[in-house]
Amino acid sequence: MEITKPDFALFRDYLERVCGILLGDNKEYLVSSRLRGIMKELEFTALSELVKKMEIDSRLREKVVDAMTTNETLWFRDSHPFKILQEKLLPEICAKQKNLDLWCAASSTGQEPYSISMIIEEFKRSNPGKLTSEKIVATDISSSALEAAKAGQYDQLALGRGMPEDLLTRYFSKHENSWKVNANVAARVQYRMLNLLHSYSMLGKFDVVFCRNVLIYFSGDVKKDILTRIHSTLKPGGYLLLGASEALSGLPDLYEMVQCSPGIIYRKKG
Repeated sequence: MEITKPDFALFRDYLERVCGILLGDNKEYLVSSRLRGIMKELEFTALSELVKKMEIDSRLREKVVDAMTTNETLWFRDSHPFKILQEKLLPEICAKQKNLDLWCAASSTGQEPYSISMIIEEFKRSNPGKLTSEKIVATDISSSALEAAKAGQYDQLALGRGMPEDLLTRYFSKHENSWKVNANVAARVQYRMLNLLHSYSMLGKFDVVFCRNVLIYFSGDVKKDILTRIHSTLKPGGYLLLGASEALSGLPDLYEMVQCSPGIIYRKKG
């Protein structure tokens, strides 16, 4: 699939406008590989035809955004955020309340929200009666990723990417060539489709927000807007956890940095 410079610029601008994803220069090869199947199916030869069609076809728009979204993910990615949750945040929250509201803002195919849910189970095993109600709202822009997450069924290859053996046997059940998340882990996770450029007002208020490894795809202005609006979803003193390669800068009035060695998290100000 040949992509001209003007067509690439048109598509790049459109993609950023509808979902915030910022494609770098010279990424024609990426667009070509991700969209080849859709272009062939529609019998389009130029990317400009696809953009024109997306303007009036919301299902096609969703399909294209889905194809352009990276759904690479791991269990317990970077490990220390989950350790911080288990050893610092949950004890701190349980000192003042018995309920937990948590938002996982880029849930992909479910590895992160289920990892969080397993950490909650582990905490409850060690601290009986401390937590009695927990809700994880897990959102993503990709409908196919959300369907996979809701199914909660993973093959050995997917589980090989970070799943500890003891947690696999404790929180999954074997189904022929795959493993399914147990009901006690899955029940507290609520999946919803959400474009991070859109309103968060229907999500509720949270003690903790995981927004990890997604801000890297956005421009500086979009990042700042998302982080400002996440601030309004946090309860007083609530915490924000970002990805290992992501840092919060330029919003000193909204968040204070908390050093956790290893790892940095951010506490809501005001």
